[in-house]
Amino acid sequence: MFQNFEVATRPEPAVARVARLRDWMASEALDAVIVPRADRFQGEYVAPRDERLAWITGFTGSAGFAVIARDRAAVFTDGRYTVQVRAQTDPGTFDTVRWPETTLADWLRSAFPDGGRVGFDPWLHTLREMKPLDGLRGIALVPRGNGVDAIWTDRPAPPAGPVDVYPAELAGRTHAEKREAMAQALTGRAEAFVTTQPDAVCWLLNVRGGDIARTPIVQAMAVIRADATVDLVCEPAKVAPVLGHLGDAVRVVAPDRADALFRGLPRCGIDPATCPVALHGLLADPVEMADPTALAKARKTAAEIAATTAAHERDGAAMVRFLRWLDEERPSDLTEIGVVRVLEGFRRATNALRDIAFETIAGAGPNGAIVHYRVNEETDRPLGGDTLLLVDSGGQYLDGTTDVTRTMAIGTPPDGAADAFTRVLQGMIALSRTRFPAGVAGCHLDALARAPLWAEHRDYDHGTGHGVGVFLGVHEGPARISRASTVPLEPGMILSNEPGYYREGAWGIRIENLVVVAEAERPEGGDDRAMLRFRTLTWVPIDRRLVRAELLSPAERHWLDAYHADVLERIGPMVDGADLRWLRTACAPL
Repeated sequence: MFQNFEVATRPEPAVARVARLRDWMASEALDAVIVPRADRFQGEYVAPRDERLAWITGFTGSAGFAVIARDRAAVFTDGRYTVQVRAQTDPGTFDTVRWPETTLADWLRSAFPDGGRVGFDPWLHTLREMKPLDGLRGIALVPRGNGVDAIWTDRPAPPAGPVDVYPAELAGRTHAEKREAMAQALTGRAEAFVTTQPDAVCWLLNVRGGDIARTPIVQAMAVIRADATVDLVCEPAKVAPVLGHLGDAVRVVAPDRADALFRGLPRCGIDPATCPVALHGLLADPVEMADPTALAKARKTAAEIAATTAAHERDGAAMVRFLRWLDEERPSDLTEIGVVRVLEGFRRATNALRDIAFETIAGAGPNGAIVHYRVNEETDRPLGGDTLLLVDSGGQYLDGTTDVTRTMAIGTPPDGAADAFTRVLQGMIALSRTRFPAGVAGCHLDALARAPLWAEHRDYDHGTGHGVGVFLGVHEGPARISRASTVPLEPGMILSNEPGYYREGAWGIRIENLVVVAEAERPEGGDDRAMLRFRTLTWVPIDRRLVRAELLSPAERHWLDAYHADVLERIGPMVDGADLRWLRTACAPL
C-alpha cells in the first residue's frame, strides 16, 4: 500500500527534545527560536528529514510553526487543525495558538516585553513571512539556524528519487516553449528570476520526480534567464536520466555550487512570498515580483484539461466501485483503516495509479469532524451503525491529479446530519452554478458556498477551494476560493469546490468536486462582456439519503438531478454488473 497507519509522532518525546533545544539556545545566547514546517524550497510538502516541526512538537499538520522560548513554548496553526494540534502536542510543554487571529508578532511582544534575541533559520523563512517582525521593539531577529538540526541525531537522509520526463503531449507545450514564455515575462523587469518551488521547476521543464511522497516532484530550484536558458540547481545524479530531454539550454548546477551561482546573478527577480531570506541575501540586485511560473502553471492547457478529464472519469469509476462495495459488501467489523485499504485497492485496479494524491481521510463519526484527520493504528474507529463516514481521497495518475470528498450515511443518519448535509450541498451547488465576470477572485465567490450555512448560524474554518495541478501538487497556487485570495480566476484554472460543516465530537460533513474555470456562453439578451463559469471535473454520486429534498429550490434539485444524470452517462459505460445496477439507483432523480 501507499498509505501506512503507524503512529507517526507522539507528544511525550517533546519534553526531552525541547529541553535539549533550550540547551542549544543557551549556547547560542538566544531567548527563543522559531521552528517552521518548511524546507529551503518553501513548498507545502516536505521530506521526512525536514519535518522539524513534527519532530520537536508531535504536530503533523501541513501548516503551522512553533516558537520555543526558555520558559514557554507555543504551536501556531489555523482552524483546520484546532482539534488535531491539541491531540498531538503535550499541553504541559506547548500552548496552542489560533493563527492568524494571534500573530507571531503579537506573541513575541507579550513574551518579551523587555526585549530578547529570537533565532531563526534564514533558509526556512520567506521575506514576506519575516517582514511583520521587522522593527519589533527590543526584539532582535538572529539568523542563527533552527537548532533542531543540531540536536536531531538520527535525522533521515535527503531524498534521492529519480527524475522522469513528463510527456509533452500531456503537458500541451514543450519545455522550450515554456522557457521562452517565462523569458518574455522578464522583459524590461529583470535579467533572471529564481524560483525555489519544486512544482514550478517540474512544470517548467516537463519533468516529474520522486522526492516527496504523494507529490511527484524533485527537490530543485531554477534560475530562469532572459535568454530562455535555465540553471537547474539539483543533485546531478537525479537529473542524469533526463539530460537528453533537457538539452543544452538547461545547465545543471550542484547544490554545493548554488551560492556562487546566486551571488553572480545580474538584476534578478524573486517572489517575496516564496524567496527564503538567505537566498535574498545572496543576490546582488534583487527585484521583487510575482513568480512568472505560478499563473502560467495554473492556466492549464487544452491538453492538460483533456488529460485530467480522462483521469477523473477513471477515478470516478474506481470511486463508484468503492461506494457500491461500502453499501452492499462491507463487513460488520469494518474500520477506518479497512476503508482506506479497500479504496486504494479499487484505485490500484485501474492499473494507472502512480500514487495516492494525499493521505486518505476516512473519518467515522467524531473523527470526521477533524478536518485533516489521518487514521492510524491507535485512532482507528469501527464504522458501527447510525453515523456518518467522511472520505476525502485522491489519486495521482500520469494524466491527472484527483481530489474528491463524499460523506455517506452509515445506517440511520444522526440527528441534524441530513439538515447540515443539505446546507453544505446547497453551498456546493451555488458555487457550481455561478457565473462571474472576468477579474473576479476567489474572495468574491467564497461567500456563495457559505451562505446556506450562515443562514443557519453555522460556518466552517477552512477555505472553500484550492488550486490543483496535473500530476503535480493536489494543492496549487496562486488562485483559491477563499476570503484571503485576491488572484483573479482565469480559464483553465482547476480548483476544488468543498464546503463543509463539522460538529466536534459527533460527525463531519464535506462534499468536494474539482472544477475548471471556463468561458461562459452568453445567453440571449445578456450583455456583451466576458463572463466565466465552473465546469465540473468530478463524477461521483452524492449520497441522496442525506439530502432533505424539501429544503432545495427547484433550481438546486434540477442541478443535482442533472449532475447525477451526467455521472451515469460518463461512468456507466466504465462499470458493469452490480456496480452498474448500484450506480443507476444512486443516480436516480430525487
